[in-house]
Amino acid sequence: MTLSVVLVILYIIVAIAMVIGILVNGARPSKTLAWLLAIFTIPVGGIILYLLLGRNRRKNKILREKQVAFSREIKPIPIEISKTDHTYGRLMDLINKNCRFQPTLQNSAVLLKDGKTTFESIFEALEGASNYIYLQYYIFEDGELADRLLKLFQSKVKEGVKVRMIYDSIGSYTLSNRYVNALKSVGVEVYPFLPFRFDYFLSSLNYRNHRKIIIVDGIHGFTGGINISDKYLKGDPNLGTWHDMHLQLTGPSVKQLEEVFIADWYLVAEEQLSLGDEVDKGKFKNDGDKIVQIVSSGPEDDFPNIQQVYFEMINEAKQYVYITNPYIIPGNEILLALQTASLSGVDVRLLVSEHADSNLVGWTVRSYFEPLLKAGIRLFLFPDGFLHSKVIVSDDEIVSIGTANIDVRSFEHNFEVNALIFDRYFSQQLKADFLKDCARSRELTYHEHKQRSWGTRLKEGTAKIFSPIL
Repeated sequence: MTLSVVLVILYIIVAIAMVIGILVNGARPSKTLAWLLAIFTIPVGGIILYLLLGRNRRKNKILREKQVAFSREIKPIPIEISKTDHTYGRLMDLINKNCRFQPTLQNSAVLLKDGKTTFESIFEALEGASNYIYLQYYIFEDGELADRLLKLFQSKVKEGVKVRMIYDSIGSYTLSNRYVNALKSVGVEVYPFLPFRFDYFLSSLNYRNHRKIIIVDGIHGFTGGINISDKYLKGDPNLGTWHDMHLQLTGPSVKQLEEVFIADWYLVAEEQLSLGDEVDKGKFKNDGDKIVQIVSSGPEDDFPNIQQVYFEMINEAKQYVYITNPYIIPGNEILLALQTASLSGVDVRLLVSEHADSNLVGWTVRSYFEPLLKAGIRLFLFPDGFLHSKVIVSDDEIVSIGTANIDVRSFEHNFEVNALIFDRYFSQQLKADFLKDCARSRELTYHEHKQRSWGTRLKEGTAKIFSPIL
């Protein structure tokens, strides 16, 4: 028997084993069929693609020790909020069951728009740290911001402040070893998330930590779309001004945000931190008036938590739902929810950046414009630079701000975190900001979009094929 025959037989055995695995895992029929065709029509490449992108992490968890060894202790909130006494009680229950985070009272929330305002607030909080600082970012780049942080960390460590940092090894691929070593040399405990390692390269490459979190002494919490990058202050040479939305929290919700960091810290450092043990209790004040609930999501969870939250927010909207997001690649479930809401009389508006940071992603986003516009959804293209915010506001009652896009990657592959604020004033503030940005934007009509060229349609259709992996 020749070597080529042996290799063919081995390939067939491996392919059959994968097919059995796909069938047992019970993926959607269309997805199952696509992977079966790939495995049998693309020699070797089909198997590699499936190993990289196709496996169901929810049923085959490579990070199982994280769930077994780390468990949250949820402390009761001052007043129980249930589905019987709040408009969004059903949504609150959903998050509590999936993430084990209850809605918390007596929070304050400050909206931070764009880089200058955000980093001014962040550095003010960091400079006041007396116990510990936790940072977690998808993108952490060398530059003026990074250098300023390094100098601040050096000063804080000398004061006895514990500084712990996580960066995603793919998102922060440009972060230099020189900078990481400098962090370590001044006493910062720093770890990459799922770094390149041969023993689990194929099983982890596609699963990234997209969260942006800062915790200061358990008192101040920050999250949203803004990464550590100078482009938020200086702009991008190709795209211009980089626009984004961030959030500063104080109150009990900060503990929930801190628990998300602690769980990820256990994963990267194998060290289980205690929640708030180092906090000066006298500094912690519950003097806000907002209900806030944190929702986290990742490929290790049993369900796509944030996708379910977005789905429920759209379904529960009675008057309007306004969405700002750069990557609206909704998939069948969210697309149907948006179409159904619009066709049933809800004012559905989407605000996306007219300019994309990736041609492939840009064409993929545009491939969904026609079915959205056909359902009566209003679509606005923001022309100034690049709009990176991830915000949903609905009915003057609820706001979601966080890290999750509206695409398969955020729903299925990334570790994400959002904050939900149940507050009329805050919602009206975001609504006014949304409408102001829409006034600066160009509204795309269904008739105009239908007139696009055949070549444009071809680009969109080709790009849409890649939507499950973007």
